[in-house]
Amino acid sequence: MKPKSAKAKGRSLQRWVCKKIAELTGFECGKDKPIESRPMGQSGSDVRLESSVLDVFPFSVECKFQERWSVPKWIEQAKANEAEGTHWLLVCKQSRKPPVVILEADAFFEILKKARMEAGE
Repeated sequence: MKPKSAKAKGRSLQRWVCKKIAELTGFECGKDKPIESRPMGQSGSDVRLESSVLDVFPFSVECKFQERWSVPKWIEQAKANEAEGTHWLLVCKQSRKPPVVILEADAFFEILKKARMEAGE
């Protein structure tokens, strides 16, 4: 695959993640919006979230659309780009397969505990 095609796939995954976060939070996504896909090659998380979004979606998101997975390496990158007060979140995808989310187990159980408390259990 040509680098240009690979970058296009990566951008498409980032935009998909942005739209999903927007649907969940009610904030807008797009250029100069509270939720924005970071251009390729820039440092930091792949999805830029304003502080108002981070209040309801406290994650630093890394996106990887690749056929060969290097999960330990990607986790280290996600941890390196983790903003203060957030959890790292890795969204991985291969062609013709649905995206997969990877996060630390403690963050996962914290989310479930919060959801149960909000549901009144």
